[in-house]
Amino acid sequence: MGYQQGLSGLAASSSDLDVIGNNIANANTVGFKSGTAEFADLYANSVATAVSQQIGIGTQMSEVQQQFSQGTLTTTNQALNIAINGNGFFQMSNNGTLTYSRNGVFQLDKNGFITNAQGLDLMGYAADSSGVINTAQTVPLKVPTANIAPTPSTTITAGLNLGAQDDLMLGAPTVTASAGNTGTLSTTGASITNGAAGTNTDNYTINFTSATTYTVTDNTLGTTSASQTFTAGSPITLGNGESITFSGAPANGDSYTVTPNATAFNQNSSKTYNYSTSTTVYDSLGGSSTVNMYFAKTSAGTWNVYAGTSTGTASLIGQMNFDSSGNLVSTSQADLPLASPPTFTATTTVGQFALSIPTSDGSSTPQNLTLDLSDTTQYGGKDGVNSLSTDGFAAGELTSFTVGADGTLTGNYSNGQTAALGQVVLANFSNENGLVDLGNNEYGQTSASGVAQISAPGSTNHGVLQGGAVENSNVDLTSELVNLITAQRNYQANAQTIKTQQTVDQTLINL
Repeated sequence: MGYQQGLSGLAASSSDLDVIGNNIANANTVGFKSGTAEFADLYANSVATAVSQQIGIGTQMSEVQQQFSQGTLTTTNQALNIAINGNGFFQMSNNGTLTYSRNGVFQLDKNGFITNAQGLDLMGYAADSSGVINTAQTVPLKVPTANIAPTPSTTITAGLNLGAQDDLMLGAPTVTASAGNTGTLSTTGASITNGAAGTNTDNYTINFTSATTYTVTDNTLGTTSASQTFTAGSPITLGNGESITFSGAPANGDSYTVTPNATAFNQNSSKTYNYSTSTTVYDSLGGSSTVNMYFAKTSAGTWNVYAGTSTGTASLIGQMNFDSSGNLVSTSQADLPLASPPTFTATTTVGQFALSIPTSDGSSTPQNLTLDLSDTTQYGGKDGVNSLSTDGFAAGELTSFTVGADGTLTGNYSNGQTAALGQVVLANFSNENGLVDLGNNEYGQTSASGVAQISAPGSTNHGVLQGGAVENSNVDLTSELVNLITAQRNYQANAQTIKTQQTVDQTLINL
């Protein structure tokens, strides 16, 4: 009779409507995967008929198949919103019982653990205090709130350009009259006419060979000029950067020596150095100090290097020498204690100077540093910094964190440092439709699904993560509304089958 077929059709259509309605109801549920009702026909096994004469007795719902297709991703800019792009499930722990979910809306609980709305812990690989991730086992992920420990500075690295045309740090040359001069000459002293001239560091002797002639000897180079005519009040040129003027009348044999006069370094006077810069260093307790560096050009291609803390006294630490192409070719460390004039010893590595600064906060003192100037050049143009960096850092507080595509949870600290806090893992299954739906966007592992294949996002066939985003439901409302109409028509048609059978029965009764 048609009643049985009609009733099974009504039951199947009703189940189909339930599945479609559930899909529509979860159109806005994060990570929801839509279902499709699958049906199978029924035959009465007890009725022995020819194969060609079998008549079915209706239908039944064989399964509800989940559609694990990718949902669209929506950016939320919430640090603990995580979307899966590709295969995989988040592994969650409910007091040790593991479940799996595609819902990536998480938050921190009062103890710093990452949980979902139901309080289940997000599982992943833990990281130690050095940021090294342990992939041996998964554990509930926790965001540590402790400060990151300080690291003392050991090296200051500076790449500078020191102007090739900068003036030499020299004062007015010293003029000394030779004993036994009989002329009436007098002078106001020698003066520097070109501060950058390399010959300003040479020693000169002016020899008067008569009352009207003289020669100039460069004692440094060992050269003597041809005899020249002396005119009182007219400047006598020394090298290419100095001159001296005499008044009065010389006598044959009178002589004067002119020697360079180095400018005494004074960190408080910018007139005693050509360029300065500074950087911050940190001691073993995270205390900071500002190290000032000063550079004074003492001759063509030669610079003195001074350094010290901003609250202390800077001292000479070494000397740099450049070739005619502006490249640093040699460096020497100033010998301690400093002598006058200072002595130097070639550094083990060109460009690297030893430096020590005092500390006063209980950390080890003095703090030994290496000042690396190996990338410094001497080209024409302005003095300036091309690069300047210091290793080490102060203690820092966690200010924010991000989740990378590979699941690494990276903490950002107030001292500018970053560190790995852990890594979110993903679980894959050989048969996703073998998972049991537990509600609350949670699935449970079964024998039909196979065991969970745990791995880092982006490895093998596991998807990748996107932090600050969520995966929307994969329900297609347009399709579901069309399916709803179809299911409604099916229900009406099966009801019509029962109505027709009723009419046939009534006809028989009325015979």
